[in-house]
Amino acid sequence: MEKIVLDTSFLVAAYELKVDVIEGIFNVCDFKYELFVLDGTINELERLINSSSLSRKQAAKYALKLIQSLNIKVLKAEQEHVDDALVALKGYIVATEDAELKRRLRMIGVKILNIRQKKLVVLE
Repeated sequence: MEKIVLDTSFLVAAYELKVDVIEGIFNVCDFKYELFVLDGTINELERLINSSSLSRKQAAKYALKLIQSLNIKVLKAEQEHVDDALVALKGYIVATEDAELKRRLRMIGVKILNIRQKKLVVLE
């Protein structure tokens, strides 16, 4: 079974672009998988709720509700910075919209899920 970890940028983009990322992941992944988020991602979403513009607050609230409603498992990060923790994970597919993080992940051969053309979830 594959493990997919969802990054903050992916969850926020889902709301902003009005993309059903859960259905998109299901459609693109023809294998069994389990979804995860890092504890740092939860912290980032909570910070967005407390200190961002209205649209970012709504996106962060949506992401937290999605995590809770789907009972997505929370992983404890070894590193303080979320991007560093995602790069350090072994054996996970990373779902992200962060260009710099995608670059770092590609360099070490990690599979990436992202949103293309503002509507499609793709696996690279």
